[in-house]
Amino acid sequence: MKILHFSDTHLGYNDLDILNDKNINQREADFYESFCKVVKQIIDIKPDYIIHTGDLFHRSSPSNRAITFALEQLKIINELNIPFILIAGNHSTPRTNLSSPILKIFENFENIYCSYSQEYKKIEFDDVIFHTLPHMNDDSKANIEIQKAEDNINKDKKNIMMLHCSVGAWYLMAEYGEWVYPSDKEYIFDKMDYVALGHWHGFGSVSKLGTKEKYDNVYYSGSLERTSLNDKRNHKGFILADIEDGKKISIEYIEISIRQIVLKEIDCSDYEASIANIDISDTKDAIVELRLFNLELNQSIQIQNKDLISLFPNALSVSIKREFKKYEGQDEVLDIEALSLEEFFLAHIKDENKNNKDDKKLKSIENKVKELFSLYERSE
Repeated sequence: MKILHFSDTHLGYNDLDILNDKNINQREADFYESFCKVVKQIIDIKPDYIIHTGDLFHRSSPSNRAITFALEQLKIINELNIPFILIAGNHSTPRTNLSSPILKIFENFENIYCSYSQEYKKIEFDDVIFHTLPHMNDDSKANIEIQKAEDNINKDKKNIMMLHCSVGAWYLMAEYGEWVYPSDKEYIFDKMDYVALGHWHGFGSVSKLGTKEKYDNVYYSGSLERTSLNDKRNHKGFILADIEDGKKISIEYIEISIRQIVLKEIDCSDYEASIANIDISDTKDAIVELRLFNLELNQSIQIQNKDLISLFPNALSVSIKREFKKYEGQDEVLDIEALSLEEFFLAHIKDENKNNKDDKKLKSIENKVKELFSLYERSE
């Protein structure tokens, strides 16, 4: 039995305020393109079942374009006569009961089976049962719903568990609506032929509770695109799980090509040499993250963003991160993304004059600094 598992497609995500030649946000279009690549693979591979473990859409109330695209693509999948099982993730789940779950729009497709009611749902076929547990806003009822999955295991059929949550993580993801699979229920994984996970955006298996040993049947497929620069190290694609009798399983990760995120660095202690040695050969159509480090305060004022961006003429976009050199008595390196240059300068002035008791004079200096920065911003 071959099961194609993908997840976290986040249709409708957009970023960077860059439009393509069809006046669509370019990053939004990138997510649609990645989804189309998987649909083409589905057509070629012809798996026995297709599963999606949550966050089909980026928002619980997606745009008309995102909905239209999803309907078009799922219509293609539906016509293949391959069962497609889909669960809701936290991004696709309304926070209140006043909104209707967006996955309801697929209920009229013959071969598409959705689980979105924040409770366990058994989806059964002749040879397999899919034990689906979508995202739940109220994770206090998770144990009850998980118990239903265990109670419905049929040893005469394949048993596939589908979850959208964190498994094996001792900390929570920094986003709304997070819940963690209870560790005392992990023993259920051993009773399943395959446990398909969604929520984490990187591909990988999960470690067994309290050990470094990995489950051989519990996997995150990861996302199809990157919603953050922090995700640049992860490859993107989907899983093809081949499940044989006797719970024997083989996992193949199939990568898809997506827009690259490229990190470049400039050591400002030798600024000119660092600029001269930058390799831009891999930046065409890429999202470039440019990190400036060992940066002096006065030097930062002289280095213009527009000049840095011009170093990468063929890049889709360039984001600039400035890290200032650590000064004596300063606890940490300050990040320009977390603190504006004006705020940093004012903090520096206050620190330099901390022994000065003339508050009136210090206030006058602060006002002059603000005035100068205002003029600087208008000129830029």
